[in-house]
Amino acid sequence: MIALLQRVTQASVAVDKKIIAEIKPGLLVLVGVEKKDDNAKAKRLVERVLNYRVFADEQDKMNLSVKDIKGGVLWVPQFTLVADTQKGNRPGFSRGAPPALGEQLFNQVVGYATQQHTCNASGQFGADMQVSLVNDGPVTFWLEI
Repeated sequence: MIALLQRVTQASVAVDKKIIAEIKPGLLVLVGVEKKDDNAKAKRLVERVLNYRVFADEQDKMNLSVKDIKGGVLWVPQFTLVADTQKGNRPGFSRGAPPALGEQLFNQVVGYATQQHTCNASGQFGADMQVSLVNDGPVTFWLEI
């Protein structure tokens, strides 16, 4: 399971030109699910994201998590994160989970996050989404579980 997390001042997801989810300061997390992933990996991914220290403390050091600052987390499913880009000019998607498994595990991620943190929002699995964000820093990290 892969997460690309970005520290943001704001982020939103629109489907059919309607905003379906938005957050103010916090994290935008793009989530990719691979064939080999399971509920244990989903749970671990959420723990890492929610506790990852990417926000500044009083000394301007990255020592605070999104939970510490009570920030928002916008979870967005993105199967292209698991693409094989090692050769050629076209990505391969054979590592990606089948849609049913991808949707189940993405929903598990959102469910686990909701149990541990109060401010969560999510994109829509399988939809053509337009994601808007203001990356703060910029600060972007790749997490692989």
